Amino acid sequence: MKIVDVAVGVIKRGDLIFISKRADDLHQGGLWEFPGGKIEAGESVEQATSRELLEEVGIEVTSQSEFMLIEHDYGDKQVRLHIQVIEQFSNEPSGKEGQLTQWIAINKLGNLTFPDANRAIIKKLESDF
Repeated sequence: MKIVDVAVGVIKRGDLIFISKRADDLHQGGLWEFPGGKIEAGESVEQATSRELLEEVGIEVTSQSEFMLIEHDYGDKQVRLHIQVIEQFSNEPSGKEGQLTQWIAINKLGNLTFPDANRAIIKKLESDF
């Protein structure tokens, strides 16, 4: 089974995190997520993160830092999530693809339903920030 490499941006402002809801017709549809998408051939994690966040939520990333790497097997798909923390960006993030979005406090993330692979991100955010 092929592993899908995905760039994920944890957009952070103080103790708030920007999240979006996956469209119902997508893999893991209807769940909340940290914005991002597939890394294209020849792209670095940083390039993919910047491109995906501009496309999905309309921000221009000015600085990003590596947060963690997660490999997860969903049974029907294996993903490798390259998670970057974004604290410096221009423009106000919003759902550029019609998706629901919100800013939420780090300590409230656990109250929402995320894909299984995202649980480790939430746990690390809660412990690090």
